[in-house]
Amino acid sequence: MQLQDILYSQGFGIRRVCSGLVQQGWVEIWDSEQQAFVPVRDSMLELEPVGLRFRVQGVEWHYQAKGYIMLHKPAGTECSQKPSAWPSIYTLLPQPLRQRPCKGAIQGVQAVGRLDQDTTGLLLLSDDGQFIHRMSSPKKHVPKVYRVTAKHPITAHMVERLCAGVVLDDDPRPVRAAACALVSDCVLDLTLTEGKYHQVKRMLAAVGNRVEALHRWKIGDLVLPEDLPSGQWRWLTAKDLQMLGFQGA
Repeated sequence: MQLQDILYSQGFGIRRVCSGLVQQGWVEIWDSEQQAFVPVRDSMLELEPVGLRFRVQGVEWHYQAKGYIMLHKPAGTECSQKPSAWPSIYTLLPQPLRQRPCKGAIQGVQAVGRLDQDTTGLLLLSDDGQFIHRMSSPKKHVPKVYRVTAKHPITAHMVERLCAGVVLDDDPRPVRAAACALVSDCVLDLTLTEGKYHQVKRMLAAVGNRVEALHRWKIGDLVLPEDLPSGQWRWLTAKDLQMLGFQGA
């Protein structure tokens, strides 16, 4: 695969721009013999992309055929390309991730589902349509665990109702938590396998309480790493994808 095509596939711009980056000396390739990054100026150089390490303008990248990442979403951000009142979560990502070429009209990685602007925690993004569908489809029943901080103490009766099912104002069918675990008097870990608009907040309201803070810390068996600061992202590893029950990578 030509170097300019590799850079294009990773989101560094159209092929003409990628070719210019190489010709201007902004691209370096890892040389295992020299144990160093070596400048390359031939944009048509044929390389094996899998496992390729390279630097563009001093920033190191690893070739990724598909983009799978996790983001520790901070409060005060919207999961939208065109936010209405708050900064977009996409501004937290480097430009190549936002420019990765896709078959659809929208380029770059896309959020798998949405979190409200004031909700924090684990957010997945990808440019793989199969992965996005697998993680977001209610038919797949991927469990998502939310740490709920409530305004009032959470009673055993409230937990029973959340697990048995409550009716929301837009659907006569009850929605229920897959699991509820009290952490403290006002803190609850609530597991959902489907996602509706403001679902956790509306479920707590339906049992006579109110959400003060909401943090998603687990999807499938994947837990938000403690060492991933708010507002930061990282690539998902093969082990991470296995913990999500995804075998398509």
